[in-house]
Amino acid sequence: MTPRANGLLIAGTTSDAGKSVVTAGICRWLHRSGVRVAPFKAQNMSNNSVVVLGADGRGGEIGRAQAMQAAACGIAPDLRFNPVLLKPGSDRSSQVVLLGEAVDTATARNYRSLKPRLSEVAFRALDELREEYDAVICEGAGSPTEINLRDGDFVNMGLARRANLPAVVVGDIDRGGVFAAFFGTLALLSEEDQNLVAGFVINKFRGDSGLLQPGIDLIQRATGRPVHGVLPFHSDVWLDAEDSLAYGRVLGRPGPPRGTEWLRVAVIRLPRVSNATDAEALAAEPGVQVRLTIEPGEIADADLVVLPGSKATVSDLAWLRATGLADAVLAHAAAGKPLLGICGGFQMLGERIHDEVESGQGSVPGLGLLPVEVTFARQKTLARVEGAGLGAPAQGYEIHHGYVSSGVPEPLLHYHDGRPEGAVSGNVHGTHWHGAFESDEFRRRFLTRAAEQAGRHGFTVAPDTRYAAIRERALDVLGDLVEEHLDTAALMRLIEQGAPAGLPFLPPGAP
Repeated sequence: MTPRANGLLIAGTTSDAGKSVVTAGICRWLHRSGVRVAPFKAQNMSNNSVVVLGADGRGGEIGRAQAMQAAACGIAPDLRFNPVLLKPGSDRSSQVVLLGEAVDTATARNYRSLKPRLSEVAFRALDELREEYDAVICEGAGSPTEINLRDGDFVNMGLARRANLPAVVVGDIDRGGVFAAFFGTLALLSEEDQNLVAGFVINKFRGDSGLLQPGIDLIQRATGRPVHGVLPFHSDVWLDAEDSLAYGRVLGRPGPPRGTEWLRVAVIRLPRVSNATDAEALAAEPGVQVRLTIEPGEIADADLVVLPGSKATVSDLAWLRATGLADAVLAHAAAGKPLLGICGGFQMLGERIHDEVESGQGSVPGLGLLPVEVTFARQKTLARVEGAGLGAPAQGYEIHHGYVSSGVPEPLLHYHDGRPEGAVSGNVHGTHWHGAFESDEFRRRFLTRAAEQAGRHGFTVAPDTRYAAIRERALDVLGDLVEEHLDTAALMRLIEQGAPAGLPFLPPGAP
């Protein structure tokens, strides 16, 4: 039976417990079962965003994880899937993106006053989605038992209470202490919140799941709630990570090279890195090893170095200089080896940055490797783009305040109307386009060029890698894991009927 317009909240014992991928897996399972399903995350805190088109045709931002979940549902991304996006620009402030548009800056002091407006927009978006879809699978944020943040919460149990959503709590067994985390998560919730927590899912298990059964039996008796399944660790689940810290050191599982040599790529993990997912398309290529690093020595050993996007370009450029990484980047470029800057990374490669908007620091020198100057505008550029580069079609999206205000460099790309974009100066390349390397032929030509400049003449780019197909396969893997390892009948009952009545209260409850 097709479920009525209802929903399910996927909460987690911690950040990076696997909420995003479990949500995507449930969405994929439902979509393959013929259910019209949509994802939802009331508020996301991430600098990994993507541009989607609003109802008025203008571009707006949502978290990249929600765009991935939309793909799992077989639908186009919608601004309502992530109505509130917080993009950290420092340890103390975040840009507030509301239904795709930057509207304010949140700090520890003013966030409480912003909550009523943000929650109203989020609740309205969820109400609309539940009218349009058979099921809406909601992803929580952090932990639902962040008791210091429960007042005014509209992302976790506050959302569940408002929308009468049953909640399933996901725990990452790789971190250890998963049963204690389940027990403590539940025991510190109020009785009203506990009434909606309907079960648990164990994530990222390695080995024989039968060894967990005594613990599963005990936690079920102790809490009066079932464990709906144990999801195994799967090495193919790595695309579209919400946080670059989730990557570890090496992206993905690099396949063996088609030629005789590997191409080694070092992506600098900036403190305020944004859209680090740009490197995932490179990591999907056989023979390309992509490593995130903050070590100057690893820059020296790399064939291609990538400066990714940044939510705090001037601050992250200062960090590059303070850590010695800037000197390593300059030495890499001076050796004639290829260097790529994307968005904020591109801006750092220019001669000068004029920023009265993001950092307020005015004019600061760039690394001087590209003949451009960048000025920050108050209005953010948000657009889906398409065109060509290196003789191949390319498409992507733009999210930036900075624009090239001086210099007429050789462009790396062109818009579809012929306007130039980005810059090339010998072995140094820059572009404002995110997602361009998901365009297969453009990526192949760039990697071929990079290998030649790095002297990796034995590297041969694979002619048959299709990034879109790799992403689809990864989403199907998530759907398969849900179907094979979770109690899908129980999940469907929760979606259709809500949390069961009579769930026991676990003391002490909320402080």
